[in-house]
Parts: sequence; structure tokens; C-alpha cells
Amino acid sequence: MISAGDFRNGITIELDNNIFQIIEFQHVKPGKGAAFVRTKLKNIKSGGVVEKTFRPTEKCPQARIDRKDMQYLYSDGDLYNFMDVETYDQIALNQETIGNTLKFVKENEMVKVCSHNGNVFAIEPPLFVELAVTETEPGFKGDTATGATKPATVETGASVLVPLFVEIGDVIKIDTRTGEYLSRV
Repeated sequence: MISAGDFRNGITIELDNNIFQIIEFQHVKPGKGAAFVRTKLKNIKSGGVVEKTFRPTEKCPQARIDRKDMQYLYSDGDLYNFMDVETYDQIALNQETIGNTLKFVKENEMVKVCSHNGNVFAIEPPLFVELAVTETEPGFKGDTATGATKPATVETGASVLVPLFVEIGDVIKIDTRTGEYLSRV
């Protein structure tokens, strides 16, 4: 159990049979009346954000989120298959659970599988990936004064905005959280 007075960003709590992560918290001490804690909570399973206030002495059970390194093997229709590299156990997850988190992940790459009480609810790709450009238009000389970009398709099929000097076959580094081009490798 964790009291509302001990809330910090990133802590996961159980509330109303759901699991929430604290995005923001603020201890408020008004001039008149009792102090309270104002929070923004993100539902980990649905992704929705709610605002809730707590008394500093209120207690909530802290949720334990397990993050396990697994290897993404392949997709088979609507199912995505992952393998635990230590025990070689395989699990298959549906498109609804995965969302679009694998758009920058190649087969045989390592990802983190997040679960609560054995129920998988999310996949965390690596923060940065290196992918080859498979399709892009040629850049025009002289268009670099504004830091212009052009669309490019990488080997996983995802589209990324890249600088004009990037060509087909170049390997680029991408931030998977924002989908932004970082550099050429």
C-alpha cells in the first residue's frame, strides 16, 4: 500500500479494479481546509487519462508491473509471436494488445512484454532502432537551407520523415517513441 502523500510520477497503482500510472501529481495546501493531492492518472490497459484528487492519508495498493525481455519472432495473420529467450516459452498476442508498437521492430528483435498478474497488456519496443530505407524520392540540391524533409519507407513498412540527403539503402536510426529520424548509421 502506498499513501497519496508518497505519490511520485511513474508509480503504478490499483484503483477501481484498474491499473493506473501517475503522470502528474500536485500537493495542494489551500489557505482554508485540509490539504489534498491532485493527480493525473493514465489507465495502462485502455490508455485513457483521468484526473482524481486524494486526501494525503488515503492509501492505494501499488500495482506490480512485470517487464520481461522477449524476442519478437513473426506475425501470423492477426497474431504476433514472442519467445522468452531464457525458457524458450512462446506466446501469441493479438493485434488489439499490440496496437502499432511494432511498426519499427523487425523480426528477431528484443522487446519488453509488460504484464500484470500474468495478463499481458502492452509491448515496449527498444527506444532506438536502426533500419534500412527501402523507398524514398531523390532529394534536390539546393533545398537544404530550410532543413527540408521527405517521406521514406523503412524495411518494416513504416513511413518516416528524413532529410533530403538520405537515399535508398541507407541505414538510419529512429526514435520509436516519436517516430523521428535521428541520424544515419
